Amino acid sequence: MTLANLPPLVTVFGGSGFVGRHVVRALARRGYRIRVAVRRPDLAGFLQPLGNVGQISFVQANLRFRKSVDRAVEGSDHVVNCVGILFEAGRNTFDAVQEFGARAIAEAARTAGATLTHVSAIGADANSESVYARTKGRAEQAILSTVPSAVILRPSIVFGPEDGFFNKFADMSRFFPALPLVGGGMTKFQPVYVADVAEAVANAVDGKLQPGAVYELGGPEVMTFRDCLETMLSVVDRKRPLVSLPFGLASLMGSVASLVPFITPPITPDQVKLLKSDNVVSPEAIAAGRTLAGMGIQPTAVEAVLPSYLVRYRPQGQYTRSGRAA
Repeated sequence: MTLANLPPLVTVFGGSGFVGRHVVRALARRGYRIRVAVRRPDLAGFLQPLGNVGQISFVQANLRFRKSVDRAVEGSDHVVNCVGILFEAGRNTFDAVQEFGARAIAEAARTAGATLTHVSAIGADANSESVYARTKGRAEQAILSTVPSAVILRPSIVFGPEDGFFNKFADMSRFFPALPLVGGGMTKFQPVYVADVAEAVANAVDGKLQPGAVYELGGPEVMTFRDCLETMLSVVDRKRPLVSLPFGLASLMGSVASLVPFITPPITPDQVKLLKSDNVVSPEAIAAGRTLAGMGIQPTAVEAVLPSYLVRYRPQGQYTRSGRAA
């Protein structure tokens, strides 16, 4: 194969993360050459078996350092940004990672003449009181002003084997006598399977999605926070009371927990702010066909996947007899 006939090169920022590793798998199946841009390439080797020999390579990049971003993007045909954080830690702030970093990737893609796909989040709003949502919104603005043809994908809460939502509460159910329902558990989500999100990204790289458009990705069902926890408890075969926790108290607890060094807080004040708004696909996105169904992807239901990876949280793991909740 000559250089002229090589498959397109796609650089995936955050390719070793929860969403990123599934994006790499989806792109590898399509035959793309993939360059995974991560802070620690030495910890990303587990991705290599997802492709053929030489198909997946690695490069060190830190979104806080612009030169490393430019180097990672150089020679790329398409760039995918999967980087995002749920809470701040040290120098990895929302501003640095989600806003400055996204802008740096967009500028590097423009310089390289590469197309761009950005994974954002439902609720992204440059005027939000939540720093997470605000930096997501500002990142979208920066990207579209820099690369007007970029495709923005906004998933609802993403679930899958390595998720930080169902896994977190399933783990808590093993040790806590009760589980908290922040704000009474009435916040609505539309959980979307990580493999479906990855397919949406791959469609964008394939050029099948409208340039410059924003797509919202949700699963086949809308679930309240309470629904999610009740479904999870049923899957792990445990009985735990769900205790309503007012927003103010949850925010206070998050503030106190954030002061404890070297421990990831179960919830932060900023996440409490996010829970004050529903996280579902908008009527506008549905009407415009800018959803999973609109791009020809059949969304996967939560209950079809949860048992495959939450079984380890059952009282006796895979050997637990259903109906004998602990």
